[in-house]
Amino acid sequence: MVRVARSDAERAAVRTGIAVGAATGAYGISFGALSVAAGLDIWQTVVLSAVMFTGGSQFALVGVLASGGLAAGPVAIASAVLLGSRNALYSIRMAPIVGGGPLRRIAAAWITIDESTAVATAQTEPRAQRLGFWVAGCAVFVGWNAMTVVGAVIGDRLGDVRQYGLDAAAAAAFLGLLWPRLREAQPIAVAVGAAVVATAFTPLVPPGVPVLAAALVAVLVGAANVFARPAGSPGGGGGGAPGTDGTVAAEVGEGER
Repeated sequence: MVRVARSDAERAAVRTGIAVGAATGAYGISFGALSVAAGLDIWQTVVLSAVMFTGGSQFALVGVLASGGLAAGPVAIASAVLLGSRNALYSIRMAPIVGGGPLRRIAAAWITIDESTAVATAQTEPRAQRLGFWVAGCAVFVGWNAMTVVGAVIGDRLGDVRQYGLDAAAAAAFLGLLWPRLREAQPIAVAVGAAVVATAFTPLVPPGVPVLAAALVAVLVGAANVFARPAGSPGGGGGGAPGTDGTVAAEVGEGER
């Protein structure tokens, strides 16, 4: 058997991907329980989780169905599409990292989510970015879908899953990814602005929309190049500091999975 030597950065990417996958996957039990409570059977819940595989959209879909039944189907689908649209934006950032041919890109599209994007962009080396993306995406996929099954099967016996703190696990994982990036003025400005926007929007709009609104902060800061280092300064390159691609905003606003 040939063993591939991993750099410190690559090993760190693997550890981070597994940790994020474990924290996020555990919350899948909540979706399984809520989906069955909303009227879907176990198999419908399992297939929905595996095929759609974007937590915010899944919760939006079953949430609307739970309140309005089948008559609310069009609204439920529209809400899920709106929240899932952010993954299309992530794919633009992930395309050069993933690379490869059509089959690899199709597989990558399935796991281009908040967690895999955040872990990948938090790395400093190209190979570590690619490894972090795949490890985090696959870890979340396996954990999320496995726990969805558990939640769907024993959901009635669990009661309110929020009492176990699982809804905070994913947010805590994202905070851990965000903190090391706050070393320069521009990422700090994005993080603070995104947090304020997400907090202000949360009581007013459906879950997931605050994340999209917070991402606009990164777009505006990046477009105006506010607080960026001068081109000739150490670490500067005229393109702004790391974190202006929207990932910091996504990490600050994340809390849907």
